Amino acid sequence: MEKLFADRVHPETASRLAGLFPVMDYDDAIKFTAGAPAENLFPSDEMKQAYLAAMAAEGDHTFQYHTVEGPYELRERLAKRARERMKITDAKPENVMLTAGGQQGIDLVAKLLLNKGDAMVVEAPTYVGALASFDMYEPTYYEVNLEADGMAIDQLETLLRAHPEIKSLYTVADFHNPGGVTLSLAKRQRLVELANQYDFMILEDTPYRDLRYVGESLPTIKSFDTEGRVIFLSSFSKVLMPALRLGWLVADEKVLKQLYKLKEGADLEVPNLTAAAVNNFLANNSLDDHIAKLNQEYLIRQQAMLKAIATYMPEGVTATKPEGGFFTWVTVPESINTTDLLYNEATPNQHIAYVPSKNFYAYKDHTNGMRLNFTGLTPAQIDDGMKRLGTLLADRLTKVIN
Repeated sequence: MEKLFADRVHPETASRLAGLFPVMDYDDAIKFTAGAPAENLFPSDEMKQAYLAAMAAEGDHTFQYHTVEGPYELRERLAKRARERMKITDAKPENVMLTAGGQQGIDLVAKLLLNKGDAMVVEAPTYVGALASFDMYEPTYYEVNLEADGMAIDQLETLLRAHPEIKSLYTVADFHNPGGVTLSLAKRQRLVELANQYDFMILEDTPYRDLRYVGESLPTIKSFDTEGRVIFLSSFSKVLMPALRLGWLVADEKVLKQLYKLKEGADLEVPNLTAAAVNNFLANNSLDDHIAKLNQEYLIRQQAMLKAIATYMPEGVTATKPEGGFFTWVTVPESINTTDLLYNEATPNQHIAYVPSKNFYAYKDHTNGMRLNFTGLTPAQIDDGMKRLGTLLADRLTKVIN
């Protein structure tokens, strides 16, 4: 049967997402793994009311087929938010597309831009879910390292001069997943200049943008776009609820026309009930007030993580210092393979889990890093888990030296 599958499937190769999180049934397990928001902060009661209002508004017609574009009023609200919060001054409802979570947006853009073998740039490391989607279209990856202020733009420029065939670039500019860093203002501006000069498209993935705990928000990359080369992508998964599976993007109308063609072939329409409920939620509640509540709580957890890293990590281990988002990225000496460490020691012996670095790289060739989530744990759990991890790393490094 496998001979009937398309080449892109590669039946012998496991998905990057398969087995990403080890199963742990220990009573004292501490998981730094999933990029999940805190469930106790979900606006559950308000969302229930929003769904009831959506069902009451149109009666049985609520459950009928609707349009691929989704509710105009919701797109109008999102366009307004894009103008005011994202500084995308020309955003309007016709530029906004609703998607089944941010992940569908990534997949649709990949389908739009990538033929087999096409050259694209990704950060090293980068979001594993994006790589899982891109892999299906079999591009040629070119990796650009992360620095403390985001993508290494000088390295990117050198790469573009050597490979002018590069046609697309993917970046998580705000509170990078998995790196935790944020692209600087100067680099955002320069990135658009390079896109114009070297004729490539940019996918700006921003699910964490509103979750800033310290410092000032920066303009989006899209806000500097003068030629329609930037596709801005966001989601309600991190700021409301993941199960909504509702994302949204802002793109040039010529780009959007082709994305709608692809979306119609994928799912015909946005789930109308969910879209209507989210619109009701936004109409009757302050999203900004809710985000402020999230940021207040997540700041406590972020500070607990940074304090625990400073307290427990042994010499030779480094970590990023995120100003927002969900993650910090830890780098250990190259003598330690974090995948082996996870399955052979961290999980069975210390009852802790993290996401090892391997699948965050296009060619799976970096094995001495790990992504740690802090939003899904209490400060006490963070401290306990990091103490266990620090002890484990110190013990491993001592064995290497001896």
